[in-house]
Amino acid sequence: MNVYAPILRLTCAAVATAALLAACGTTGPASAPVSLGTDPAAACARLRTTIPASAIGLPSGAASIDSTRLTQPVPLSVAERGPTPAARITPVTPAHCQVLGRIAPLDPKAPPILFQVNLPLQWNGRSVQYGGGGFNGTLINALGLIPAARFDQPTPLAQGYVTYGTDSGHQNAPGVPPQAFAANEEALVNFAHASYKKVRDVAVALMQQAYGRAPVKLYFVGSSEGGREGLTMAQRYPNDFDGIFSRVPVINWTALQHAGTRNGLATMGGGWMRPAQVKLVHDAVLASCDAADGLADGVVSDFAGCRARFDVTKLRCVAGQGGDSCLSDAQVRAVQSLHSTYRMPFALANGVTEYPGWGVSGEATPAFGPTGGWNAWWLGTSAPTQPPQPTNGIAWIYGSGAIQHFYARDPAFDVRNYKPENFAARVSQVSALMDSTNPDLSAFSARGGKLMLLENMADYAQSPYAGIRYYESVVARMGQGSVDRFFKLYTAPGVDHVGAGAPANADILPALVAWVERGQAPAGLQLLDQPVVPPFAVTRARPLCEWPLWPRYRGGDAAQAASFECSK
Repeated sequence: MNVYAPILRLTCAAVATAALLAACGTTGPASAPVSLGTDPAAACARLRTTIPASAIGLPSGAASIDSTRLTQPVPLSVAERGPTPAARITPVTPAHCQVLGRIAPLDPKAPPILFQVNLPLQWNGRSVQYGGGGFNGTLINALGLIPAARFDQPTPLAQGYVTYGTDSGHQNAPGVPPQAFAANEEALVNFAHASYKKVRDVAVALMQQAYGRAPVKLYFVGSSEGGREGLTMAQRYPNDFDGIFSRVPVINWTALQHAGTRNGLATMGGGWMRPAQVKLVHDAVLASCDAADGLADGVVSDFAGCRARFDVTKLRCVAGQGGDSCLSDAQVRAVQSLHSTYRMPFALANGVTEYPGWGVSGEATPAFGPTGGWNAWWLGTSAPTQPPQPTNGIAWIYGSGAIQHFYARDPAFDVRNYKPENFAARVSQVSALMDSTNPDLSAFSARGGKLMLLENMADYAQSPYAGIRYYESVVARMGQGSVDRFFKLYTAPGVDHVGAGAPANADILPALVAWVERGQAPAGLQLLDQPVVPPFAVTRARPLCEWPLWPRYRGGDAAQAASFECSK
């Protein structure tokens, strides 16, 4: 690991103390700092107590504190490699009170809900809850960069926010499928929604105890599963958060698991593609679409237009042709499956009956962990097997495991024989728990909540069109004028599930706070490309456009956002 000294030149983008927030334009109803006390170590130690179940707004056991400690400051460091670009960065972290604890279950066979709460020495009166990822099972420490944040932006904790996260009520174990926890119904309900509400209430109680007052504003940020959690809070617990940022949310969760499994089955046998064939498709997409936005730069900005324009059948092998220069009939059918709508045989929660197909672009984005395109999420480095192997695509591992553990409830079930209609009651039950597709956000809007949703358009973990369809369902339910007052949907062309492949970083949290606390609707946001090397200089920028607009090049320096305009 390479360790870099903190950047000495203080700017508003690198503020690390709440006392300086006013100078950076983040004043508002929560900006007056509150101290943890003249003896923060003693104040931190006093938090080792029990929080009664009565302080939690759902049926629950009590919360107990396992440990408290006053931490030392941590300097900026950057790892050589990491599962995502942002995960390589350990940001500057100030001294704070770290609280670790657990919420007892009602079912003695259910695991506890673990949580971590980080209390700054100077509190700005706000809090940020971090969402999880995948099937969770790992404690979210809420110390890192938030989703899509600029690499040179201080973390919420460094800005004076209380931050907190949870494992969602179960812990992964070596050799155990990450979906196995669903055998316990309380653990499943905790994963679906209850744990995030419970931990939120415990964190509020700790803030009240530590600082003598409750938070003035509460925010939730999450990506992927964490993005689903954010939308879940807006739908199920509309009074609990003032502002929510959801990136690439897996909201149509049940249909996603089914569609992901279908996509994997399509690549069994002759449908699986080698990396060179993935690049063949990737290059064909760029040839068809890259320059259509006015600039040949390796980023397909008009993603919806390209989705309609690209024809994979043009890559079909002709008689006598083979190898990596074309696709077989089975491979063409596999790509068509990926791009096509998956239709359920019966309606899921909120009347949803289908899952949209995936888009185009970013197919050959290099794979490393969850970073990348087809080779990371869809194809892996070997054709899918039953049972899944670590070399299979992540979507197959996730989807087939969900079929086994959530729906069939048989760890040995052969998903090749799965038909959802044979498990209709269970599918509907899980859908009602997991699918965050309720278009009625009127309660969240009425109490002044603000919601920002970001879809990365080269995402192969989940279809970005699922988030777009959800947004459109909210508009259909509530009307465009009403939605514009509290809900913004943005798209990032060429960006994969975790923020690689194209400009992906933005000043989301400051925009959300300004909207919540000062009524300033987000405007002029930009997507930035930043290498994971301090000082994280911006190498190119694009406007962050609201759906259905996309950034069209109009002339000038292609590295500057001002050279583009959001257009249809």
